[in-house]
Amino acid sequence: MGASYYQFCPVAKAMELLDERWTLLIIRELLSGSEHFNEVRRGVPRMSPTLLSKRLNQLVRAGVVDKRADGNGARYVLTAAGEELRPVVGALAVWGVHWAGELGDRDLDPKLLMWDMRRNIDCGGVPDGRTVVLFVFPDAPARDRRWWLVLDPGGADVCDVDPGYEVSVTVTADLRQMILIWRGDIGWLDAMRAGAVEIQGPETLRRALPGWFGTSPFAEVSRPA
Repeated sequence: MGASYYQFCPVAKAMELLDERWTLLIIRELLSGSEHFNEVRRGVPRMSPTLLSKRLNQLVRAGVVDKRADGNGARYVLTAAGEELRPVVGALAVWGVHWAGELGDRDLDPKLLMWDMRRNIDCGGVPDGRTVVLFVFPDAPARDRRWWLVLDPGGADVCDVDPGYEVSVTVTADLRQMILIWRGDIGWLDAMRAGAVEIQGPETLRRALPGWFGTSPFAEVSRPA
């Protein structure tokens, strides 16, 4: 628990737990389907493993998360109290779309982008067998420029090192523009027409690729005028 506000107000009591740095983002990850430590960590890539472990343990003690044995590891599953935060996190996301303002350069995190895109892929639309999509972000730091998404009808995985499979199609994109596509601020076609995104590969894959990728759950939220 964070420092007490020493107020009987229920908002104050809730925020004693929830307003510590990273806590709500961890809950966002759990609400999005992450259960294992490394899955949650990939959704908060700039958080140290030590702090993530501390925050998860705090949430377990508070009764918001249940830690369950899973082979040699553990699963972190939201309790009923944690699930009740779903509309709270959703409302904060909608508010952020309306009022949080422009993205700064330091907000453009390719690790989080690839993790979010991975779990919103229409695997049913991907060709049979293995399809490997290489994303190249020339404007990202050197260590974060190349990402491989390995797709098949059963699921998808994201790799930050070459998995050794033949690349089916390559997407070269301005990182900010790719994030704007994910957020629903612009469409694939508009970004391609502007030269911010280029797709290379067989024509059938080039045409089909944008349809494989969904957008943020909040992409349909109306933007302020």
